[in-house]
Amino acid sequence: MNMELRHLEYFVAVAEELHFGRAAQRLHIAQPPLSQQIRRLEEELGVQLFYRTKRRVQLTEAGQAFLQEARLTLAQAEQAVRVARRAGRGELGQLTIGFVGSAGYGTLPHILKVFRERFPDVHLVLREFPSAQQVQALRNARIQLGFLRSPARDRGLVFEEIQREPLLVALPEKHPLAGQARIPLQALGGESFIIFPRQLGPAFYDQIITLCQQAGFSPNVAQEAIEMQTIVSLVAAEIGVALVPASMRHWQRVGVVYRPLEGESAMTAITMAWRKDDTSPVLHAFLSVVREVMADENRT
Repeated sequence: MNMELRHLEYFVAVAEELHFGRAAQRLHIAQPPLSQQIRRLEEELGVQLFYRTKRRVQLTEAGQAFLQEARLTLAQAEQAVRVARRAGRGELGQLTIGFVGSAGYGTLPHILKVFRERFPDVHLVLREFPSAQQVQALRNARIQLGFLRSPARDRGLVFEEIQREPLLVALPEKHPLAGQARIPLQALGGESFIIFPRQLGPAFYDQIITLCQQAGFSPNVAQEAIEMQTIVSLVAAEIGVALVPASMRHWQRVGVVYRPLEGESAMTAITMAWRKDDTSPVLHAFLSVVREVMADENRT
């Protein structure tokens, strides 16, 4: 006989009840098969586990020692089952997330807070990447999920837009246009622009260039910077002006003012991306939380 967990369960039941009839009732089996299984277990172990008389059943010394180990084994097996089920529900494990810096000033912190409250045993690894680098990191499986602004076409990835927000003009606080409530884009025709490099965020770069051309000018790019915080800091240093996502206004930088564009607002989006073949329960639990949080925000 190959020992199975059920044989340990039979033994523990008899050891705790010290009565084959009560143990059989507890296990929902007949008494004769239970007695037979215990005898076969003793034969396999080569030791006697119980003293049996017509009036009583007692554990032998070998039985007492075996009881302790049997309980530990059963407890470990139950724990293994619990862990497997929790992992299957996405409650255990690790998730590596990439994000553009500007996402950190929008909804992402709230999403992370809600997820950590619900799944405290999932370890989140957060890495800040420009959009193009996130796509490459997804392809190479260095991250499992990305929050980006410039989705690329990739048959191996899924892209899902979760949030749209207007673009604002970031101006030095002493700029002549800073006193206006809204800025006509054509008024920036003679300005120096600080802009995100195209190779790291082609869609966002092209959007800004196209908007300026539609307003009748090609922007004079004075400086490129790979982080929105750096772009805003350079605006504060009066290097130039910039078009930035509205969420950046939550990053208050001395020397900078944010103003909406006049007319129909130009919009930019935050998009989630993940590999099509990634079936990780943790990933899909996180995606569900994102959709729920965004649905709640859209209702308010």
